[in-house]
Amino acid sequence: PLWNTIILLTSSFTCHVAHMGILDGNKKKFNLWLGITVALGMIFLVVQFYEYYEAYAHFGLTLNSGIYGSTFFMLTGFHGFHVFMGMTMLLIQLLRSVIGGQFTADDHFGFEASSWYWHFVDVVWVFLFLFVYIL
Repeated sequence: PLWNTIILLTSSFTCHVAHMGILDGNKKKFNLWLGITVALGMIFLVVQFYEYYEAYAHFGLTLNSGIYGSTFFMLTGFHGFHVFMGMTMLLIQLLRSVIGGQFTADDHFGFEASSWYWHFVDVVWVFLFLFVYIL
């Protein structure tokens, strides 16, 4: 859980650096940092699935393991779905930039909307981390 928190917070930073790149008109910087953001989203999901495996293999935790099991899998699973959707949205923006040559300093709303969603999903994770793993 701590690694996933670090991964998502780092991805928020890399998404911000990508945004600064496009605002500066630096498409190379934008594409690089947006690609890193998407990769971090993928890593988050891999680590999350590994955590599910560990929870089942070592603790027998399932959706039917009582209130904690069902709450744990529903909250983190629902969040994981939203990470997947955000990662997909950012990947589409990356492809639009790399293949389609889209986005300028003045015209990048698709990316900006996707990045706001990404930051929101990251903030939600911080609260999930606190309430599911810490408290």
